[in-house]
Amino acid sequence: MTDNPLLTPAPQPDDADAALRPKTLAEFVGQAAAKDNLRVFIESAKSRREAMDHVLFYGPPGLGKTTLAQIVARELGVG
Repeated sequence: MTDNPLLTPAPQPDDADAALRPKTLAEFVGQAAAKDNLRVFIESAKSRREAMDHVLFYGPPGLGKTTLAQIVARELGVG
């Protein structure tokens, strides 16, 4: 192991908003085009039993990027 603080991650606080975030794509409100595209990507990856291609969420704060990333991981059954 190393004693370098840059290489040793500090514990992160729990997400205080976790209880408020939607857990599935069906619960996510808004961004209809993004949801439709993600639904197709997720279903095709599941049907092929392969990893989903890379997805990049970008934009200003408050659009749901983190929530969508968590939903994608949950829908695919990965951490």
